[in-house]
Amino acid sequence: MSEGIVEGRIVALDRVEARLVPCDWVYARENEAAIAAHWADISAGKPAMFNGRVLLQHTASIRDGVFQAGYFETDYAAFMAWRDAGFPGPTVRNGFAMAALRASDGAFLCGKMGGHTANPGKVYFAAGTPDRSDVRADGSVDLGGSVTRELAEETGLRAEDVTVGEGWIALIETGRVAFMRPVGIDLPAQAARELMLERMMSLEDEELSDIVIVRDMADSEKHDMPPFMRRYLAHIFEGS
Repeated sequence: MSEGIVEGRIVALDRVEARLVPCDWVYARENEAAIAAHWADISAGKPAMFNGRVLLQHTASIRDGVFQAGYFETDYAAFMAWRDAGFPGPTVRNGFAMAALRASDGAFLCGKMGGHTANPGKVYFAAGTPDRSDVRADGSVDLGGSVTRELAEETGLRAEDVTVGEGWIALIETGRVAFMRPVGIDLPAQAARELMLERMMSLEDEELSDIVIVRDMADSEKHDMPPFMRRYLAHIFEGS
């Protein structure tokens, strides 16, 4: 049975099947000057920001618990300009995977983005917009691999430190679909936080300024957390 891609929905999925499908993105082609000016503005004083290549989602459907998506490649600067302009044009989404990291005592562990990043002070799970490194030789996009890669790059946690669950929970919004993958660590939250902070000190590129423990919705309100993150946490806490 197929389901529509409806904004505002939270959908449990068995799998995400994603592929690289080239697309002529009209927004990027017709707004080169505005994109360049916007990039100059948001990257000023932030030499660590890099205008690399990322993958955005332009086709999507859900059938029998499987989210099927097509992705195309574009510049990070174009993505940021489009995002900050309110997602203009035909439907395109930032379809990214997140490591919904949960400690043995039930608390979630989120990262607080550093001041040198594109989202300073924001608090959310380890994640990243997919890029070319997530594309397999057959053209499929490895969102599952993106989860563990981003977790390692941002927190220093390795595959042997965590247990990655099955399935996904997708939060669908205008311009965005967050694919949440359950990830567990066999430590209480404070010990897990201390381990990550220690590992982060030796990372080549330290994106996070802190690790935040979230035990309930009241904790989430203490931080600058995107609404979709609070929707996910409410969905999990209310279902517990």
